[in-house]
Amino acid sequence: HYFIQSNLRMVLQSFRVCGNHSRAFKTLLQRGKCVRISQSLKHSKFEWDNEKGSKDGKKFLLLAAAAGAFVSANKDDDVVDAGNFNENLPTYTARDVMARDGSTPHDEMSLSSKVWVSYKEGVYDVTDFITKHPGGEKLLIGAGGPIEPFWSLYAVHKKPYVFKLLEEYRIGNLATSDVVKEDSNDPYADDPQRHPVFNINNSKPYNAEPPLNILADNFITPNELFYVRNHHPVPNIQPEDYELQIEGIGLEEPVILTLSDLETKFPQTTITAAIQCAGNRRADMAQHKAVRGMDWGGAAISNATWTGPKLCHVLEHLGWTEEDNPSVRHVWVDGVDYGPDGSPYGASILIEKAVDPRQDVILALKMNGEVLPRDHGYPVRLVAPGVVGARNVKWVGNITLSEEESHSHWQRRDYKGFNPSIDWHNVDFDDKYAVSIQNQPVTSMVCDPLNGGSVTVSDGKIHLKGYAYSGAGAKVIRVDVTLDDGVTWQTAELIQDDSPLNRAWSWTLWECDAVLPDGMKTGDQVKVTCCAIDANYNRQPEKVKNIWNLRGCLSNSWHSISVNLN
Repeated sequence: HYFIQSNLRMVLQSFRVCGNHSRAFKTLLQRGKCVRISQSLKHSKFEWDNEKGSKDGKKFLLLAAAAGAFVSANKDDDVVDAGNFNENLPTYTARDVMARDGSTPHDEMSLSSKVWVSYKEGVYDVTDFITKHPGGEKLLIGAGGPIEPFWSLYAVHKKPYVFKLLEEYRIGNLATSDVVKEDSNDPYADDPQRHPVFNINNSKPYNAEPPLNILADNFITPNELFYVRNHHPVPNIQPEDYELQIEGIGLEEPVILTLSDLETKFPQTTITAAIQCAGNRRADMAQHKAVRGMDWGGAAISNATWTGPKLCHVLEHLGWTEEDNPSVRHVWVDGVDYGPDGSPYGASILIEKAVDPRQDVILALKMNGEVLPRDHGYPVRLVAPGVVGARNVKWVGNITLSEEESHSHWQRRDYKGFNPSIDWHNVDFDDKYAVSIQNQPVTSMVCDPLNGGSVTVSDGKIHLKGYAYSGAGAKVIRVDVTLDDGVTWQTAELIQDDSPLNRAWSWTLWECDAVLPDGMKTGDQVKVTCCAIDANYNRQPEKVKNIWNLRGCLSNSWHSISVNLN
């Protein structure tokens, strides 16, 4: 009781961060700061396993052990309660803080020459600290506003001595009305924290992409920078509560699998696959004519390794075969993320994709070697490589074997392509030619430099880099680059894995030291265009006007930028 009462905030924060009790144990033990507490935890675990009492008694043991571990692990730290209300200080509004953003030189006598920031309920004048800041003037990126987002980016700040130093610059309290508080009625209040570097297209539900100019820096996209496409609030699923129900034609009754079943009863397969949103590059299409949908740039695509059992192996384990059930043509997949009407996000893939072991459809449990992040489907995500992102359902809760495709809104009333003459006044989503998107066409982007930016000329060349991708497993075999509107073309160097031509699930990164056209010099502006070709010799179309569609899906025309030569 002493541990819990005196350290309740720290204990609750540990469970909030860790997400569930078992991971809290692991996190605490891995700190490695106190063997005595580790042994105590193991002893508590033994008592817990053999306890015949209530669940509340078990939770108390966990909570008490966690409290003891946290107290012991932090016993040498000088804990500072930074940012809490101080009744002895004046109160300022967010507008007051915003006016002190350091936008004028420090020697000018004006409000904006000061640098104020806020943290929780506190207001701080850090003007005199700028020259002492280890990160130099990077401190100014948070000037005039809350510093929490930047301290999430640079987590080294979250140390007791930094909090203590911050309090030395405390000048007041932030007005209560300006303090960001969690809304208990907000269905998105429990969404996970995201990296502040994302370009946010929609905050609720959260949809965001990383900056384009860093996208091609890594063949494998870090989990924290993988684009996010959510349709509903992110569910918070405890592993011990997770169940996957599989039902439909060929199964006498629904079958329930636990997370432990998926982890232990089936071979675990690792694949490397890119996932691309159907609306990637929608902004390019919208420049020709308005479309409906989020204004995705070119970074709604990312590449990762995925690990889990193949769906075909799971079905085999249940005794289900395609030969015995020839009427089944589709596999429905529903998540456990629910919309306002109570219906989950759902989609379906073709049976020939689902049951062919060479198609590598998996129920992913890990992403880049780590447990799936919540934003990307924890604990189970369907990864159907080569298929549009909309069918790679997250938080999978139900799989149905059916004669027809899913009745989900997102399968039948969205994510379809139409000809450029179809608009909202004459669209028919039930038209027999309005086929739901599965595979995606070949595409490519220039990622660095950015459009309107500058590029350095070296020996008459400029360095360019980007990505290329084609659906259905078709490998990109070439990326061509032109600096003179297609009069001459240069071939880029490709960065790829060693997958075969017809089973390539990853994207391709490309780089090109492109030779400038004759007569072009520093100070000029050059138009750069790229075009990819896949293993089926499908080539990107030149003009967006010929592929425009009312939802802005499948935008894959040549990509062009203009850059200034330095």
